[in-house]
Amino acid sequence: MADIVKQILARPIQLADQATKAADEVCNFKADCMEIKAKTEKLAALLRQAARASNDLYERPTRRIIDDTEQVLDKALTLVIKCCARGLSRVFTIIPTAALKKTAQQLENSCGDVQWLLRVSTPADDRDDEYLGLPPIAANEPILCLIWEQIAILCTGSLEERSDAAASLVSLARDNERYGKLIIEEGGVAPLLKLAKEGRKEGQENAARAIGLLGRDPESVEQIVNAGVCSVFAKILKDGHMKIQVVVAWAISELAANHHKCQDHFAQANTIRLLVSHLAFETIQEHSKYAIATKQQNMLIHTAAAMAQSNTSSTSKISDYGGKVDDNDNRTHSKIPHPVDKQPANQMHNLVESAMAMKSQVQNQANNPIAGQNQQQHRQNPNQQKNHHVGLTGTSIKGREFEDPATKAEMKAMAARALRHLSAGNVSICSNITESRALLCFAVLLEKGPEEVQYHSAMALMEITGVAEQNSDLRRSAFKPTAPAAKAVVDQFLRIINQGDSELLCPSIKSIGHLARTFRATETRMIRPLVARLDDREPDVTREAAIALNKFASSDNFLRVDHCKAIIQAGGTKHLVPHVYFGEQMVQVPCLILLSYIAMHVPDSEALADDNAHIVLEWATKQAHLMQDPIVEELVNKGRESMELYQSRGSRL
Repeated sequence: MADIVKQILARPIQLADQATKAADEVCNFKADCMEIKAKTEKLAALLRQAARASNDLYERPTRRIIDDTEQVLDKALTLVIKCCARGLSRVFTIIPTAALKKTAQQLENSCGDVQWLLRVSTPADDRDDEYLGLPPIAANEPILCLIWEQIAILCTGSLEERSDAAASLVSLARDNERYGKLIIEEGGVAPLLKLAKEGRKEGQENAARAIGLLGRDPESVEQIVNAGVCSVFAKILKDGHMKIQVVVAWAISELAANHHKCQDHFAQANTIRLLVSHLAFETIQEHSKYAIATKQQNMLIHTAAAMAQSNTSSTSKISDYGGKVDDNDNRTHSKIPHPVDKQPANQMHNLVESAMAMKSQVQNQANNPIAGQNQQQHRQNPNQQKNHHVGLTGTSIKGREFEDPATKAEMKAMAARALRHLSAGNVSICSNITESRALLCFAVLLEKGPEEVQYHSAMALMEITGVAEQNSDLRRSAFKPTAPAAKAVVDQFLRIINQGDSELLCPSIKSIGHLARTFRATETRMIRPLVARLDDREPDVTREAAIALNKFASSDNFLRVDHCKAIIQAGGTKHLVPHVYFGEQMVQVPCLILLSYIAMHVPDSEALADDNAHIVLEWATKQAHLMQDPIVEELVNKGRESMELYQSRGSRL
């Protein structure tokens, strides 16, 4: 840095010396030239002082101020040389007096700029709290100089002063997106990250909040990531104070939301695992076991789960998702198997605990024979400590239990928010999250968490299920019908859909739609609640319910015929017909598509005939606003033709 600044200052100092020497030889306008000489000497002295203090100078304003100063000195030298002309050269040389006056004023302004640069680059303790003011260069853009001043304080001030400077940058970045870009361009990210690592609690919070506000567009996020934000934030999530971790999790969610390409960078820094550990803390029993597991550990867990299921009572009819089913009622109301609520759940967790403890013992015996002998002795003595805790490697939970409940709730909300944006469209991160048993955490939080935590958990699950819809491997591994966590999540979605009147309703409906291809033919309990939502008073809810049902009835779904029959049995066509006729366009189109799918796959349904579905489809083909999309037009025609074929055959019998 010092060498760069010296190179920047070299030419202006040379120009100042040349102008001073030339001023001694002028023949014309001597008074004006002497004034220029005096100001040039003053400026040269300031430039030399800046060169001596090059180690402390803040580079960004140095470049801007010295560039302007160099242009002024070059102009001053040209004028002074013209004033040295003699004889005929003097006759043909025109030197406006106003130009000399203007140059003298510009030299004075340059002196003020360099003086401000020296002051702003001086530590505050050495300035005695002197007010810096604004330099003449700030006349055109005062905000830029304010940003320079705050960043300079971040570089040279005390911890308290740096915290205040970060708070000022937070205010600037929040007020105007352009100010945020200026902060990044002027080199503000590096000192903010340094403050986030080294500062006190308030300073770290301000720095993390500023970074979150700065990442408003992909280009800005890219620069922040390149500056090393991922490792800094991961360190704070591991060892920092929880209130700082809350702000860091929020900042991560902002960066990931505005630039999805940074997701993998955060994942490589172990951020996913750390966020899941915060989500699991005090959410599920033995939360330390819900870290991202290896494939071998996952096999042990699934084996333990199967053993637990084999021990359950067979006296009651059990549905695919673990709830008791009454033969007279297709709906299932089952509570998620929370570890502290039911004995079978405790049994499953004990088996999981034993399997993972065995895994840990095998590894320890391979690495330390003495430790292996001690563990063998422990197994032989049942009176010794019974609980084996497999630690969450790389995460620190010390002191978390002493935080106030509001902070803990906010931490979970921001962790879920960060996981939501980190998982959006990213298969590998979604796999890591589902393998970490975070699904069970989300299920518990959907049931018992505070309102904000519930919302962000629902949105995170919506993103994860959206990725699973497009990726068959993730869908089979994370949301297979026998997975206990998947059962718990689906149960919570159905509970929310049945209850209605919640901001969780739309994301829950979307998630069920994303999972449409994971349900068995006998698993129809999600159809009736979705059909009931077709009659919702909110158009947004009706639209999402129709879209979700379309994924059950779509030609891409292998069980489309069974699902269409279930929709008809639940009374779906009675809701669809009036929506196609009289609904808003945002509702008309998905309802028309669903009615077409049903007509295609179950054309012989008496319910379709009773509800005049054929007439509705015929009417829709004549509505230009409904037939704008060629795909919709094709589906409607196929549904209409299928019903015509069946009706014509029936009329001949």
